[in-house]
Amino acid sequence: MADSQQLGAIRRFFRWLLSPSARWSVLALLLVGGLAGAVSVIGTQVAVALTGSDNFCGNACHSHASFVYPEHKESGHYANRTGVRAMCNDCHVPHNYPVKLFYKAKAGITDAIAEARGVISTQEKFDKERWRLANIVWDEMRGNNSANCRTCHDPEAMKTSKQSEDAVKQHKKFASGKATCIDCHTGVAHKEPEEPKPAEKAAAPK
Repeated sequence: MADSQQLGAIRRFFRWLLSPSARWSVLALLLVGGLAGAVSVIGTQVAVALTGSDNFCGNACHSHASFVYPEHKESGHYANRTGVRAMCNDCHVPHNYPVKLFYKAKAGITDAIAEARGVISTQEKFDKERWRLANIVWDEMRGNNSANCRTCHDPEAMKTSKQSEDAVKQHKKFASGKATCIDCHTGVAHKEPEEPKPAEKAAAPK
């Protein structure tokens, strides 16, 4: 009995939802829908821009402001001879929609939970977790063939005459699909963490 009543309520709701409006003209409905759509799109873009700035990414969380952002500001990705700056968002967040929105939501929730739990609240705790956290980012970059790196760095535009012999050799591996950027460039924007010793790995929580 309850199931049939619930089914009837659902049908009535969809009948109401799909029935023509007796009070609003088609033009009014189109204007309201267009306004709602514009507010949604513009609001989303403003929110993405605000939460994608270095100031927000670097200072919104205690651990970022204390341990991560200062390192970035000392790296060649922040200040260099050409004046080209790679922001946090450029390296860590996908550039295409809608995956960009999903990733930002997931990363924001993950960071908020970690901050609330206090697992990286001190330098000692952060250093203890750093190898694990770095590998999460590196694995993501390997999984997408360092897509974000390649939005700025195009191997076809590189002048091998200005590179070392070893760099030319490694970039040939990249061009042939045998390696990706992060396989060699793991410490370009942040301090490269040291891999834990075997005993530390065994003792680490899983």
